[in-house]
Amino acid sequence: MSSACLLSGTTAALIPAAGGGTRLGLGHKAFVEVGGLSLLARSVAALAPHVDEVLVALPDGMELPSGLNARAIVGAETRQDSVRRLLRATVADTVLIHDAARPFLPADIIYALLEAVAETGAATVALPVADTLVGAGEGELWGAAVSRDGLWAVQTPQGFRRELLLRAHEQAALDGHAATDDAGLVARQGGQVRLVRGDARLFKVTTPGDLALAQALAPVWDAGS
Repeated sequence: MSSACLLSGTTAALIPAAGGGTRLGLGHKAFVEVGGLSLLARSVAALAPHVDEVLVALPDGMELPSGLNARAIVGAETRQDSVRRLLRATVADTVLIHDAARPFLPADIIYALLEAVAETGAATVALPVADTLVGAGEGELWGAAVSRDGLWAVQTPQGFRRELLLRAHEQAALDGHAATDDAGLVARQGGQVRLVRGDARLFKVTTPGDLALAQALAPVWDAGS
């Protein structure tokens, strides 16, 4: 049974992948390969069994590779604007927003997220912060310690009732407000966002070091899937 059966109506996974990911220096980041599969292909494969459709926002003029179980729309210059376009391109009742650059997405995380969305209307995967946190003083010297109690590092997917998130995006556009993720836009409107415990393997491939870690993890991940 699909995890989407937890929710009434239909569910779509939305992947904003119109950015270039220039820090890796390997072309469009979503199409960088890890273990013989692109980051985007791995994310689509993880999401597709649990939703009714997968939509991807790509740069103008770029197309999805054949065989990918998704459809594409033209994205925007910013991630936030691309997500808004994706929300307008689906009629699904519930949406999961996911970064293509988080290729190792466990099925149990998706299931737990959908359960939370069914209860609250908005939820995000996140992990409690485990590292010691300090502020940097002048000259990047050790500054004041920051308590990590109650702090969580936000991951994706994030899940929402589509109309709730669309209203938050439309209001943010009217206000000229930018947020680092979609849950932040819902919280800005006074919405409650449930935190769903994530997974350390759900890291985002951003730097060459992240890519090397992903290359090392891919064979283990594939053997267990």
